[in-house]
Amino acid sequence: MSRVVIKTNKDILVMKKACAATAKILDEVGSIVAPGVTTQDIDDFVAKKTKELGGIAATLGYRGYPKSCCTSLNEVVCHGIPSKDVILKRGDIINVDCTTILEGFHGDSSRMYFVGGKESCSKEAQYLVDFTKESLYVGISAVAPGNRTGDIGYAIQKFVEASGRNYGIVREYTGHGIGREFHENPQIMHFGKKGTGYELQPGMTFTIEPMLNAGTAYTVLSKEDGWTVTTKDGSLSAQWEHTVLVTRDGCEVLTHSDVF
Repeated sequence: MSRVVIKTNKDILVMKKACAATAKILDEVGSIVAPGVTTQDIDDFVAKKTKELGGIAATLGYRGYPKSCCTSLNEVVCHGIPSKDVILKRGDIINVDCTTILEGFHGDSSRMYFVGGKESCSKEAQYLVDFTKESLYVGISAVAPGNRTGDIGYAIQKFVEASGRNYGIVREYTGHGIGREFHENPQIMHFGKKGTGYELQPGMTFTIEPMLNAGTAYTVLSKEDGWTVTTKDGSLSAQWEHTVLVTRDGCEVLTHSDVF
């Protein structure tokens, strides 16, 4: 297996700043998500807040990605590119994925928002969003020293399959190690077998970011922009993401917010 970077206490203190900045940005994004707002408006807001906090938007220019965040609406699974032509409508669901670089370290998180308020969205959309958030925390509960990365995916997969909802767990896009680099080892699958993968050690930092589709797990990558991923069957998709730290006695969520 490739090397995993174990963070020092000093590294962790700086990472906590980057993660806190991301959490603050996503807190405030919730105040502007509304019918009539464009996804470009959201990107402009994220860019402005990132600069105010002294950070850098990690996605801007990353492998050619053109914006400061990802905005994934309804059937878009991930990596949706903000645009002035995409206008939010009442009843939509949207994921905003934001990564802030502060003092050389990355903080990565994403959240779902109900456009027009939760009550404006279909029961199907409400349940999918809430259930996906639950699945994230189920995965987080499997993080502890001595456990393995496969335990995280196993916990999420078992939780989803036991629900009887027939949700598709996206396979192609996963969580990842994070620190000075945007994407490091280990890769965090959201399905898998217990006892497999990297052994978790204090000082490891990575994201857990399950993506669940209301229909099939299969996805389609846009040939037009090379980034936007949608569900193959046009069904709704939801995602929640946190950056977590393995501690001596469990784990700590670094991108947590009191209003999350």
